[in-house]
Amino acid sequence: MDYIAYLHKEPKSDFGVSFPDFPGCISAGNTLDEARTMAIEALQFHIKGMLEDGLEIPPPSSFDQLAGDPAMKDAVAVLIPRPGETA
Repeated sequence: MDYIAYLHKEPKSDFGVSFPDFPGCISAGNTLDEARTMAIEALQFHIKGMLEDGLEIPPPSSFDQLAGDPAMKDAVAVLIPRPGETA
């Protein structure tokens, strides 16, 4: 089960990553590879905290569900595996 992450890149900045299904779960990396690695770690940490707090983990949104999301403007959507699953 993969979650969609938004990858943003501004001139003279790192690659930023955010998750529409997990508001507040963000990460960054100097390179694309680092951004992906950090996104996997951020998602793992976020989901672990939600489980410890007894919160329900949302199912992944589909690309169609997120088509009109203004946060996706100028972003590239990438898939990040749920912790415990392989990429």
